[in-house]
Amino acid sequence: MPTVSSSARAFKLGWRPDPFQWEAVPPRGAAGEIPSRSEETEDDTLLNPRVSGRKISIKPKRRLVYLVSSFPSKSKMVAVEMGIDAAIDNTPQLPKDAKKILHNLASCWSDVADCRALEVVPLKGAMTNEVYQINWPAGEIGAPPRKVLVRIYGEGVDVFFDRNDEIRTFECMSHHGQGPRILGRFTNGRVEEFIHARTLSAADLRDLEISALIAAKLREFHSLDMPGPKNVLLWDRLRSWLKAAKSSASPEEAREFCLDKIEEEITCLEKELSVENQKIGFCHNDLQYGNIMIDEESRSVTIIDYEYASFNPIAYDFANHFCEMAADYHTETPHILDFGKYPDFEERKRFVHTYLCSGGDPDGVEVEKLLEDIEKYTLASHLGWGLWGIISDHVNDIDFDYMEYARQRFQQYWLRKPMLFEPTTPEPSE
Repeated sequence: MPTVSSSARAFKLGWRPDPFQWEAVPPRGAAGEIPSRSEETEDDTLLNPRVSGRKISIKPKRRLVYLVSSFPSKSKMVAVEMGIDAAIDNTPQLPKDAKKILHNLASCWSDVADCRALEVVPLKGAMTNEVYQINWPAGEIGAPPRKVLVRIYGEGVDVFFDRNDEIRTFECMSHHGQGPRILGRFTNGRVEEFIHARTLSAADLRDLEISALIAAKLREFHSLDMPGPKNVLLWDRLRSWLKAAKSSASPEEAREFCLDKIEEEITCLEKELSVENQKIGFCHNDLQYGNIMIDEESRSVTIIDYEYASFNPIAYDFANHFCEMAADYHTETPHILDFGKYPDFEERKRFVHTYLCSGGDPDGVEVEKLLEDIEKYTLASHLGWGLWGIISDHVNDIDFDYMEYARQRFQQYWLRKPMLFEPTTPEPSE
């Protein structure tokens, strides 16, 4: 797994609501290290990035404690001549408490030339959160900039998943060496370690070498021993999202999407697909190209962003991944899907065979059965992301046509269902 080498390790921050203080928890490999710097601030406002820069009050006041431990370095720390408030006011995209975490991180990194000279780069393609890449100039000429990611949670997205569960998953994945570390948390987001790897493009999913790497990595992901119950979440999640969609949709939208019929559709799918001996694993559940990174030198693949991750039938994870090949979220019309790009049988078979081969030598029956299950689980994928689109249109301000996206997913559901579940007609006898 590609990692970021650093001359400082940040302590993870966990918030306790009463008596309103932060608990510093060392990340992996930092046990016993003594922080060289701590700073306490009290603040009762933060910048809300979704309400045109308006400040909102948070009561009671919070005490934020930033703890950073630094390793010995020959380079000297850059002197900070400007006050922290003045230094962070030039980055209006970020909440104030996020800026203070960034300032304290950068001021303890000896390879940062000026902790006040941060560059904020919005990253396209995120549809649940706002994600920014933060760059600081390096102290040495020709050296690459120091980077981190800031993730600002989307408003209203708690209807889709439990944020505390997502953070626990994130930290557990980090412990398994599967993703970046959390460098700090703030009220509505977090700061993450930057992985020096390239995020895939839509075209990369069709590359034979990269596709094989993803298949092998997915096998590893599904085999992770994650804490908590290992029950299938898919059907409860669909019903929960249906309830939220019904409560947020207008009467016209409810009629258009036949929301009064979807409960029955979910029940029929669950009955049809909940068969014995299907493999259950820890699934990502959102394996689109933007959630996969590749190190160009080592050719190692990293799967990121675990907000929707849970235990599910692995066939559902494959189905999601194949459906995502119809999307390109970096075009002028990112909501438009082209299901003509859905992988054909040979492409699907090659991916499944590579996945199964990474754990042994599969037989033809196993491959064919998984392929059949995957196609049926595409219906659950269409229903789920269709409901997600309806809800998101009402709770999320990100510039994306969620309703049209939902419309396309539901159209695919109703188009594909009779093809996948029509009764088998016996062949005429000779």
